[in-house]
Amino acid sequence: MSPNPLNDLGSSLGDYLREQRQSARLSLRQLSELAGVSNPYLSQIERGLKRPSAEILQQLAKGLQVSAESLYVKAGILDEEAVTERPRNDVRRAIADDPALSARQKATLLDVYDSFVGDRDPKPATRTSTKTTKKTPTTSQRPTGR
Repeated sequence: MSPNPLNDLGSSLGDYLREQRQSARLSLRQLSELAGVSNPYLSQIERGLKRPSAEILQQLAKGLQVSAESLYVKAGILDEEAVTERPRNDVRRAIADDPALSARQKATLLDVYDSFVGDRDPKPATRTSTKTTKKTPTTSQRPTGR
């Protein structure tokens, strides 16, 4: 029988928390005070003996100054692919849904956003097209060679 009653469910989370805490140069006691979590409970989480709730993970993320999503992924609460794709779609959706922006402003913001993160989205469904067309002079407006 494994010494860990959760069959190593929390070991990667615990290891990750310990690494983050140590890289932030925080003791268990300091992090427990920053996050508002008891020192013994935090120790049990790091050792993989307790599986924290999403609320506790959020408190720990604030104390460590890391994203709560990264802790959710390590704890198995969120799927890593959902976390990596969601922010790009949320930004695109927010731009597309903002009623204060004109179609041209939306297209410009999306172009700027793509220049920073790269346009890896195969479906530009949320992108608003603002093609400019060049006016061709009509017959009466064309200069004559006279």
